[in-house]
Amino acid sequence: MSDPRPIGVFDSGVGGLTVLREIMRRNPNESTIYLGDNLRAPYGVRSDEEVMTFSTQSLDALVERDVKALVVACNTSTAVGISAYRRRYDLPVLGVIRPGASAAALATRNRRVGVIATPATIRSHAYFAAIKDENPAVEVYEHATPTLVPMVEAGILTGPVAEATVAEALVALLGERDADGESIFPRPPGASIDTLLLGCTHYPLLGSIIGAIAGDRVAIVDSATATASALAELLSVNGLETPDGPAAPVTHRQLTTGDPDRFAVLAGTLFGSAFPDVGAVELGVAAR
Repeated sequence: MSDPRPIGVFDSGVGGLTVLREIMRRNPNESTIYLGDNLRAPYGVRSDEEVMTFSTQSLDALVERDVKALVVACNTSTAVGISAYRRRYDLPVLGVIRPGASAAALATRNRRVGVIATPATIRSHAYFAAIKDENPAVEVYEHATPTLVPMVEAGILTGPVAEATVAEALVALLGERDADGESIFPRPPGASIDTLLLGCTHYPLLGSIIGAIAGDRVAIVDSATATASALAELLSVNGLETPDGPAAPVTHRQLTTGDPDRFAVLAGTLFGSAFPDVGAVELGVAAR
């Protein structure tokens, strides 16, 4: 059994493009439809009720476009409502928290993992619980970094402003670092971590800056690669893989509730000129 329909990928903005990139790399035969709710981003500073309403509207829009599976490529949305989405839709729904937590639990050597994410994701303690499920012996240090998503959505990914903002966001978890990557005293609670989990799909777009600040002794883990691998397994188990050979052509559509031109520019950071045409979608109707 096989299914050539596209995979629906949803995020609050452009961050989920990091997941989309890995899905396309890991599953080259699969078509995709990506929807970014840029108009209402960021989700991480909103109430759980707002996140649920906005996420459901976005996922409804993808389901109406006849997708065969849903990837909730937004950590905040996953943390707040993944169980509700699975009850709502009669098709496979994959979030990003469980794959990312599994990767972090495997990566740590000293069993100390730091997690940076939006306030809503940290408030849910979803990563704490998921990592503990993987290995109860791992110490998990969570820290909310609300300034990073708005900066990414504004397209500020490099330069002095980005570097200063990331450094300020991480200092409470990692402390100030010297030239050798060692934490300068007094040490904050997470200063001894050897693994830093990027608990928001926007954060890998700042990966080089985060890596430079964290130092070589800290492994940086994001959920994009792990989610793409989990999706491949999910499609296989459910018999939903697109068949090899001369089937329907592979297509990749991108939709945004925000400014399509701005979205296209930010998408170009990851995909070059591969997606010159970004469609606009309105999601003003209350969720069913």
